[in-house]
Amino acid sequence: MSDHEKPPEEKLPEINAMLAEWTARSADDSAMLLERLKGMGYDVAGKSEDEIAEILKKPPTRPASR
Repeated sequence: MSDHEKPPEEKLPEINAMLAEWTARSADDSAMLLERLKGMGYDVAGKSEDEIAEILKKPPTRPASR
């Protein structure tokens, strides 16, 4: 079955992983994005790109701040 034939719910884990990788690479150059991720409950402060990518592939570790 090709990707185009898969139902969206089967594509979601792969898409989430791709977005986590992209966000981690982008966060390296953006203090604002790092703050946003922190506000969303992700502990990314002082982490490497690879560490951030792995963190973003899992649910946040704390509630989002307001």
